[in-house]
Amino acid sequence: MTATTGTQRMRAKQRPGDRIFSSTAVGAGVIILLTLAAVTIFLIVESIPAFTTNPEENPILEGQSFLSYVAPLIFGTLYSSLIALVLATPLAIGIALFISHYAPRKLAQGLGYIIDLLAAVPSVVFGLWGGLVLAPLVQPLYVWLNENLGWIPLFAGQVSATGRTLATASIVLAVMVLPIMTAICREVFLQAPRLHEEAALALGATRWEMIKMAVLPYARGGIVSGMMLGLGRALGETMAVTMVLSASGGVGFAILTASNPSTIPANIALSFPEAYGEGISVLIATGLVLFVVTFAVNAFARYIVSRRKDFSGAN
Repeated sequence: MTATTGTQRMRAKQRPGDRIFSSTAVGAGVIILLTLAAVTIFLIVESIPAFTTNPEENPILEGQSFLSYVAPLIFGTLYSSLIALVLATPLAIGIALFISHYAPRKLAQGLGYIIDLLAAVPSVVFGLWGGLVLAPLVQPLYVWLNENLGWIPLFAGQVSATGRTLATASIVLAVMVLPIMTAICREVFLQAPRLHEEAALALGATRWEMIKMAVLPYARGGIVSGMMLGLGRALGETMAVTMVLSASGGVGFAILTASNPSTIPANIALSFPEAYGEGISVLIATGLVLFVVTFAVNAFARYIVSRRKDFSGAN
């Protein structure tokens, strides 16, 4: 009797607004899943001709296999994104720590807004800035690196006279992924248990020692997830890389020369206007490869975030 009455009371509390909100939330989730499934099916179906037709007759492959065609593009995509991640991660962590634990409140709020606004800047603007401003500015630095550190494979080879190299494209990508990485790190740092911080300070630790002992270990999972989400953004960037990078194809580790490996998004953007027939299927197939790589990166980031969900209410 008591259980039945309790169930009736719980059902009686439902209002039309609750049902509308619940239906809307479920519908939004279903739409996202259907959209993802539709994109996946489209990519798979349209990519089939790229694997089944004769490479000799394909205007894009020009006699080579699809694997030989896409392998340098995968290398260029991953290589430029990893360099951007290496450049952006220390900056993101430093800015996030400054905003969360060092800056005065008003300065922290203003700086946080500025960092967040960077995410709203169109990629075309970053591409124009990278190609017209950054590339000529850093070219003398590339010459210095080549002359003094040319024994390192990254800085070897003939330096590009224009500065439109893989290094410049990676710097632009680092600036573009900085807002999302900084935002995630900042929120994770702010969620660090306040009692742990106060306990470290009470034991005589300096502010940096408190951060090293109480904040960074707690935020490790959030930092990794921010890195993976930033990597996912860098992997799919198109226009900025297309406008900055002077790609010549191939595989190479030198980042200061004019011979730069291209990326999958940039190659699609440059080749699609002139593609026709089965050549379009090849470009869509490379998009499918990029989709799988990006999905895997985001899934790994989600896994890292889920491991830290038990600490979400630490404060």
